Amino acid sequence: MNTKSFLEPDEVYLFNRGELYHSYLILGAHIIECGAVRGTNFAVWVPEALKVCLVGEFNNWCSSAGSMIEIGNTGVWSIFVPKDLQGQFYKYEIHTRNGQVLLKADPFAFFSELRPATASIVWHLPGYQWQDQGWMESRKEIKVKQAPLLIYEVHPGSWRKQKDGTFYNWRTLAIELLDYVLKMGYTHIELMPIAEHPFDGSWGYQITGYYSCTSRFGTPEDFMFFIDQCHQAGIGVILDWVPGHFCKDAHGLGEFNGSPLYENDRNEQWGTYNFNFEKSEVWSYLISNAVFWLDIFHVDGLRVDGVSSMLYFDYGKPGDSWRRNIYGGRENLQAVAFMQRLNEVVSDYFPEVLMIAEESTEWPLVSYPTDVNGLGYNFKWNMGWMNDTLRYMSLDFPLRKANHQLLTFSMTYAFSENFILPLSHDEVVHGKRSLINRMPGDYWQKFAGLRSLYGYWMCHPGKKLLFMGGEFAQFIEWNESAELDWFLLEYEMHRKLQTFVRDLNKLYRQEKALWENEEDWSGFEWIDVHNHQQSILVFCRKAQEKDDFLVILINFQTNRYENFRLGVPQKGLYQELFNSDQGIYGGNNHINPSLIKAEKVAWHGQMFSLTIKVAPLAIIILKPTFERKELEGQKVCSPIKKALSKPI
Repeated sequence: MNTKSFLEPDEVYLFNRGELYHSYLILGAHIIECGAVRGTNFAVWVPEALKVCLVGEFNNWCSSAGSMIEIGNTGVWSIFVPKDLQGQFYKYEIHTRNGQVLLKADPFAFFSELRPATASIVWHLPGYQWQDQGWMESRKEIKVKQAPLLIYEVHPGSWRKQKDGTFYNWRTLAIELLDYVLKMGYTHIELMPIAEHPFDGSWGYQITGYYSCTSRFGTPEDFMFFIDQCHQAGIGVILDWVPGHFCKDAHGLGEFNGSPLYENDRNEQWGTYNFNFEKSEVWSYLISNAVFWLDIFHVDGLRVDGVSSMLYFDYGKPGDSWRRNIYGGRENLQAVAFMQRLNEVVSDYFPEVLMIAEESTEWPLVSYPTDVNGLGYNFKWNMGWMNDTLRYMSLDFPLRKANHQLLTFSMTYAFSENFILPLSHDEVVHGKRSLINRMPGDYWQKFAGLRSLYGYWMCHPGKKLLFMGGEFAQFIEWNESAELDWFLLEYEMHRKLQTFVRDLNKLYRQEKALWENEEDWSGFEWIDVHNHQQSILVFCRKAQEKDDFLVILINFQTNRYENFRLGVPQKGLYQELFNSDQGIYGGNNHINPSLIKAEKVAWHGQMFSLTIKVAPLAIIILKPTFERKELEGQKVCSPIKKALSKPI
């Protein structure tokens, strides 16, 4: 049966030019009405093939019954089967010009067999009845750079498992994970890659099916249900997306027509193939894939993995074993152009979604628009802040005095990009140790130190990301084959740390000073940046409204102070809004429960100052409040102390 009515020549032409940004609508397997017949159309890009055949359950895997026809000289092969093949397994048998016969999964398959099986599955995606219209409309109105962004990074296969060790289904996660995220106060869930991948140990970063929602956790509709439920509850969903490289498994994209097609070279560091950004069809394939997740699954953003590996030809390559660009440099100019076009297309179709770059070098203008020669992302992970901060926090206390700059240097570039501060999965694997286990000192000091780290992270300019397990101080490194150590919540200090993170999250969301004004120095002011002898930082975070600000003090040493003086910007009374040394968080209640009056005593370059108690390894957050004399000395109860006092 003729397929021209479905595969229009101008669409195939645009695909070849790298300009078909909804390629998933015509390539792959689609159940369609062709005249009076309901059947399934298959299309695949295999240039320079001698012959391509469709094989599957429906023709007993017999290639003679499934010969495909090339559409002109486009490299796109197609066949129409006059049957509704929903749920049927299939592959493409590719006969190469050098005599090979390859059996390949469909690069555009929407569903796949559960590993270790590798067949693609015909799957009709339209039909899910979304109930998230309110969310989809409201997100268009959010100015994300002036809004709270607090991300919980999740590996869905190991957050929790069934009692028999099997994976949770998306529909179960839509209840348990969503309920947990809501109670903890996050704004978004970021899922590590959920496209089909053969090896669990790759964590999803070595992909075979870019359009195939992994079968580990259910059907594509199950995943739609998960996102739908998140949206109805007010939680956004971000996906890790991997356009830089793919795995070398024989059924995947590698040497798809018997020679390099999607790839141009090997990524020796990761044991994968790098995508070839010089091929226009690769642009169509990958840009369409980004659009696919945003369009079909209503995803709210993509965290683009390994941006640095795409930007540089010499990334992860020893010596001079790398190619150079036309100017003799190491920059991959085609990859740069690809990313700029990717972000332009996404911005055109979905201007409200997040495009986040995991980029670890000093490449300029990553989160700037392409019209000023930026890469066009909304945000960039601040890897410099993360590396310096974790290095400092790992130091034994006597060594911190000489390394004070590790905490303060990040502010020299804090507004050069739109940053997210990541405490991600990469920091709790491969012998790096868990965050709690990096903290020096005894058991109590480790927890107090982790609270001070989280307080510094939350109050430093930049949006936030925390990997699962960090919120209750998992002691061992993350292991993708086992669920998190939830039993630790039976122990008091872990339970109290979880309460601390929950309350800190909620404080972040309720205080505009911590997120509303982060694009320049108008939202931040150092009060005391130089106190390396005591390892204490004091600074101010400011909202757009003039009198809405917070004064933050963080003590990174084990010393305790009864009367510590710090400068403040205004006169009046100050309330201790938050103190990590509260007993409910595992501290010793060395706190400031009464309103504190600022005295007209110049200190730290400020006209006014006040004296407070400072606990070891504590963060204290102060906020100006009432100026009525009768309130002086009165004990107050911060609203954050009342928030969700019930156990999680």
